Parts: sequence; structure tokens; C-alpha cells
Amino acid sequence: MALTDMKVFNSYLMEATAETLGQQVERFNGASNGAITLTSMNFEGDFFQRSFYAALHSAQRRVDRYAAQSTAAGTALSQLQENSVKVAGGFGPITFEPGQMTWIQKNEAEAIAVISGQLAEAIMQDQLNSGIAAAVAAISNQATATNDVSATDGVSYAAMNAAHALFGDSSMNLVAQVMDGSTYHKLVGANLTNTPQLFQAQNVLIVDILGKPVVVTDAPALYEAGTPNKSKVLSLASSGITILDGSDVITNIETSNGQTRIETSMQADYSFGVGIKGYAWDTANGGKSPSDAALATGANWDLVATNIKHTAGVVTIGDADA
Repeated sequence: MALTDMKVFNSYLMEATAETLGQQVERFNGASNGAITLTSMNFEGDFFQRSFYAALHSAQRRVDRYAAQSTAAGTALSQLQENSVKVAGGFGPITFEPGQMTWIQKNEAEAIAVISGQLAEAIMQDQLNSGIAAAVAAISNQATATNDVSATDGVSYAAMNAAHALFGDSSMNLVAQVMDGSTYHKLVGANLTNTPQLFQAQNVLIVDILGKPVVVTDAPALYEAGTPNKSKVLSLASSGITILDGSDVITNIETSNGQTRIETSMQADYSFGVGIKGYAWDTANGGKSPSDAALATGANWDLVATNIKHTAGVVTIGDADA
């Protein structure tokens, strides 16, 4: 690999990363039944704000045809607003020596394939972990969307069913579940077999249980250490978590002298937006370009939907060791 090839290397690396990530996103969206949606839509600035009309069902009333006329209370047509927040991430620097490639008779195409594949998987994992952390925080901050049995029991189908019941007659709108590997295998141990695999990439697995996809990933937010240790299972509605990814991956490759051998380093910056259905990122409390801790703070996600049935979903919390 000649040093003059570095500019070409950099260009191909960006293209290969974007293509690899795009292919994974397309497969993931279909496999997860749309509960977690990774989009190619980007937005300017720190926040993406979407307005939608508030439900008007409360305007329905009973009428007595024989009663005297009286004034009917009006219901204002109003809009609610969901806020998504932009999150920034980085990758690298990754260092290697151009001489290493020529020494083992490898070309730059192989290096591009290795780096771009790892970079795409790292970005996708960051997007999923961040979205899951935000959803767990937002949903578990609402008592009407949380079934916490951790004081007496672990996660079970009965506990998950009770969480679904919090959606009442809209429970059929819950289209997928998100859980960690330990919880998944406990449920498999409860005589659930023959679960077809729908998707797998890095540390994410999607299987089909009881007709609904189950996203199996050891996202940090799905486990909480304490007394007791807690497992958390998200049951999500369609587009419960939305990741807005503009594929704005910026890579830079530099080759430098000064060491006993020539060294090359690669570094990448990227960003994406996180939105939770029925919730708005609190721009005052949560701020701009949030940390992982800020994303995982329930108070930073304000409930804006008028009914919990119109939100991202529910959460089941159980004793991880039960």
C-alpha cells in the first residue's frame, strides 16, 4: 500500500461503511417488526421536533333530545410535540503500519473491508444501545407503563402479560419485545423451543416467539445491578424507538513519520438522533449532545401523549436472579 493511496483508501472506507451499515439497517427494521426503526433521515441542529394533533375522543358526549338547550363544553383542537435529540459518537483512532500490509502481501481492499465492517457494526450497536437506554428510561419513569415484580419474582410470561395489559384494548399494538440474553434463555427454558432466527449481527439476535419478534441483545440498560439485580424487558409498539441516522460518518486517515516505522491512523466521527414515541426530549433539562447517562435519565424524557396507549410501549422489571 503506497502512501499516496491513502486519500483513495479514505474515500472507499466511507463508502464501504455506509453501504454495510445500510444493509444491516434494512434487515434489522424488517426483522424487528418495525418496533425499533433505524432511518436514513437526518436533521439540522441539536433537536428534531415533530408536531401531531392531540386525540379528540374526549369530545364525544351523550345528548338528551328532550332536555332544554344548554351550552356544550368545547374541546380545543391542539397539537403536541415530540422531540428527538442528536447524539454524537466517535470511533478510533485505529493504528496500523502500511508496511504491515505490503509485508504480508495484502492489498488495501482487504483493510477497507475489515475496518468498514467493524465500524458499521460499532455504529449500529451504539444506535441500538442508546435507543434502548432512552426507551427504558422514558417508559419506566411512568408508573402506568411499568410492571415491576422484582421484589418477589423474575421476568415471566405472566409478568410480561401483565405489562401488556397496561395497554388495555391496545395491547395488540405491541409488536415486539426487547430483552437480554439471560432473560431470553430463561424463557426458552420454560419449554419454548423451535424459535426461528430472523436476524443476527454482532451482539444482536432477533427470534420469533409466540408470533412476535423478540430482540435479544445485552444492551446495558436492560440490566440494573442492585438488591435485587433487575432484568428489564421492553414491549414496544410500532416505531416505539426511532433512530434518525443521516449516515454522516466522517473519517480521516493520516500517515506520519517520526517512529522507527511509518504509521497510519484512522479515526471516525458520526452522529444520529434518538426519538421515543409519545415522549419529548426535555431540551432544558437534558440539554444538547447528551451523554449516555443523560439519555438514560427518565426525567429527561417528558410524556407528551395524552394516553399511555399512544406511546412507545411498556416495560417489565423482574429479579434477574430469580
